[in-house]
Amino acid sequence: MPVPVPRQRAIPAVESGQAQAASSGTGPSKEGAPHETAPAGNTAAVPTGRTTATATAMTGPDGSAGTRGSADGTGQVGHVGATGQTGASGSVGGSSGSCGPSGSTGTASTTATTPSNSTGTGAATNAGAGTTPATTKPTGVIAPTGTNLTLLVIEDDPGGSTVVPELLDSAGRPIRVRTARNLTEAARLLTDDVHCILLDLALPAAGRTPADDELAVLRHVLELAPRHAVLALTASGDAERGAEAVRVGAQDYLFRDELDGRLLSRAIRYAVERKRSDTAERRLAEGRMRAQENRRLERGLLPTPLLEGSSLRFAARYRPGRSRALLGGDFYDTVRTPDGTVHAMIGDVSGHGPDEAALGVELRIAWRALTLAGLCGDQLLGTLQQVLEHERSDEEIFATLCTVDIAPDGRRAGLCLAGHPAPLIARPARPARLLPQENNGPALGLLPGARWPRMQVELGAEWSLMLYTDGLIEGHIGQGRERLGQDGMVEMVRRQLSAGLRGEELLRATVNEARDLNGGELTDDVAVLLLDRTG
Repeated sequence: MPVPVPRQRAIPAVESGQAQAASSGTGPSKEGAPHETAPAGNTAAVPTGRTTATATAMTGPDGSAGTRGSADGTGQVGHVGATGQTGASGSVGGSSGSCGPSGSTGTASTTATTPSNSTGTGAATNAGAGTTPATTKPTGVIAPTGTNLTLLVIEDDPGGSTVVPELLDSAGRPIRVRTARNLTEAARLLTDDVHCILLDLALPAAGRTPADDELAVLRHVLELAPRHAVLALTASGDAERGAEAVRVGAQDYLFRDELDGRLLSRAIRYAVERKRSDTAERRLAEGRMRAQENRRLERGLLPTPLLEGSSLRFAARYRPGRSRALLGGDFYDTVRTPDGTVHAMIGDVSGHGPDEAALGVELRIAWRALTLAGLCGDQLLGTLQQVLEHERSDEEIFATLCTVDIAPDGRRAGLCLAGHPAPLIARPARPARLLPQENNGPALGLLPGARWPRMQVELGAEWSLMLYTDGLIEGHIGQGRERLGQDGMVEMVRRQLSAGLRGEELLRATVNEARDLNGGELTDDVAVLLLDRTG
């Protein structure tokens, strides 16, 4: 048996039963009933044997107008009613079955209705198998949004509409038209499949007085449909009002007396594409603004060393492991207290996401506040652990930490390690080496009530002290699974120092070489801090 052609979605006016049957082939629909029309001579598919009384034109997939053929190859023509609507449906058949699209043999059957604005004499075509009518127009075009373009006309006199019936998109497909005579009807018909609005600027706005804004109705429509393209319709010679409408937010304006189908079709296509372009540009600008705000915020969260009055030189290098991020889970800081002691810290929160980055910032700020308050060593780290336990989003999150407090004379320092690798020290005429790490305590957040011993370290008169996170030493060497490690890092720094690199240049070369050895970007966050004291 024939397979029904899928039924296209009817317009809201038809589905709600508000559309009235046409009294003649040329008469308009009943006043006040919103309707949707298609250009004369164009049709769209409906289920077999189904007729409709709306002004919507229908056609089958092969473009035929309601013909049905018998199995012996003789075509039977469906009769046409006096009002321009089709009667009995018909199809063209061949000896092996009914004819499908483009005259091929198939099982699909079609029906069609003539538009309500036609002459009412649209005769159906009678053709044999494999015959395609030469006068049909193709249907079913895919518009930029996936469907045919739909225009919503808002004007106070739908019966006297200036919109010509022949509206085609760039591919020659019909542009569907809906009409509303006031904003209440427009709001009901303004569904997601509407692409453009043609607004008569002469439409009265409810409650508007002559002293009010003459474009109040346009502003109302722009608020009602912020995502839709809008064309303003005004009287000929009133170009100033049309230009003002474009300034307010319309995509273009048209003169009512100069309107024709070709001009309106082009204006609709232009307005839809301009609205799409404006929307994309606005979203791109919003994305750039958000990215700039995020970068400013993240830069503001990075520390500014407080070393006023100290003879030590400071340098730092920071690279987050997250793509397109400026802040990771690594954190560092350096401050000088009123007694002349310089305190330096570097740490690493487990994980790489934004939550870990935020926790690292909280720990850094807490460390600075506690240090300026006079805490150090085991007491300081114990308080930081309490902060971490209260602020972390998961009980499995922990943080490693290394703190150094350098005496005012710069010759000795106290060192505390909480699961963190030991710093590297370089002195003249001596090879760079790691500071002792035998008394390395547990990472913060692992053991309640843990203790972190403070070790005394002799620095000497001239030295460079480098604090770093494990992202620097956990990169691979070449294609194998071997990692750089602390020993590899020490040898690398020795080569850089022998080449005469110091300060920022030393840190830059160290991080870049570690990345090159890894064969690409390091996957973990990397933070390196360098303090120098010259003789």
